[in-house]
Amino acid sequence: MELILASASPRRRELLTQIGVAARAQPAEIDESLLDGEAAGDYVLRLAREKAQRVYELQPASHRVSTVCLGSDTSVVFAGRVLGKPANFAESQSMLRQLSDAKHQVMTAVSLVGAFGVRENLVTTDVWFRQLSDAEIEAYWASGEPQDKAGSYGIQGLGAVFVDHIEGSYSAVVGLPLAETSELLQAAGVPIWQPLQRD
Repeated sequence: MELILASASPRRRELLTQIGVAARAQPAEIDESLLDGEAAGDYVLRLAREKAQRVYELQPASHRVSTVCLGSDTSVVFAGRVLGKPANFAESQSMLRQLSDAKHQVMTAVSLVGAFGVRENLVTTDVWFRQLSDAEIEAYWASGEPQDKAGSYGIQGLGAVFVDHIEGSYSAVVGLPLAETSELLQAAGVPIWQPLQRD
């Protein structure tokens, strides 16, 4: 059974490697716009599903019976609102000021598409930030890290210093909830804990 990761995220690839799962990366081009009135959980599930379905449909029909496509999406949610990737410093500053000294949620959806149909899961993790100063927010933006991150921070990088504590799945905040993903993969016939040659 071949696993295709419908993502260009090196973090998701590394997380799969961590649990001994080999995957070929094939990013999916989809419209990631939030629909009017769409709840945050429905949004991340829809994007994960659409990514996996798009890549699955691109595979030759003869290969689909032995192919599983994994799509995933992660969103930072504050007060029920999805915080996307900041377009500029002003947006990043606004997001981080909101998250400062407060609790927010990170929602990560995982969707597997194969001959069996669709199997998916949504994982929500609560994250608490300590209080951030404007100087820290400016310096963090200057580092370049928040510019392509949902919610304008990365817990696996420099942004880790902002996190006071979390309740839930750390790997889900990084981009892939490993416990839930491994269950879905094994149910679909994709083994974990395989000996892999690391890049």
